[in-house]
Amino acid sequence: MTLLRHEGLTADELAVWRMLQRAQVRITRHLEAELLVAHDLPLASYDVLMQLAEAPEWRLRMNDLAERVLLSRSGLTRLIDRLQRDGLVAREACADDARGLFAVLTERGEARLAEATPTYLRGIRTQFLDMLGPDEIGEVRSMLAKLDITGAP
Repeated sequence: MTLLRHEGLTADELAVWRMLQRAQVRITRHLEAELLVAHDLPLASYDVLMQLAEAPEWRLRMNDLAERVLLSRSGLTRLIDRLQRDGLVAREACADDARGLFAVLTERGEARLAEATPTYLRGIRTQFLDMLGPDEIGEVRSMLAKLDITGAP
């Protein structure tokens, strides 16, 4: 059996990359499971509702929303279809662009988000933040900021 060669990466570099991947998958799987069990709400749906709740007038252009939730345009369209069927979001035409659409959080969507948020925040606390000391949170933020190409604070 031939060992795989990892040109250009040290064993430590590759290990850090794999640890980052595993941590992200483990945490998101836990959040997803908790949201599904307690609220019948997938993590991606929660993310869409949260992005809309934080937006002015509870609305975002579909393209902007897709970018924020890290979904393709078609993936977001399918997700918005489901959320619209459940009455959690609505679509509205964009007044200044006949082809543009807004996704808009409904009152029912806001209520569902409010119910699910404590579960989501508890999951972040138990699966991530409680693993770090106060100084480490600042260090992790600083390290991750170097990787964030969106410029988010």
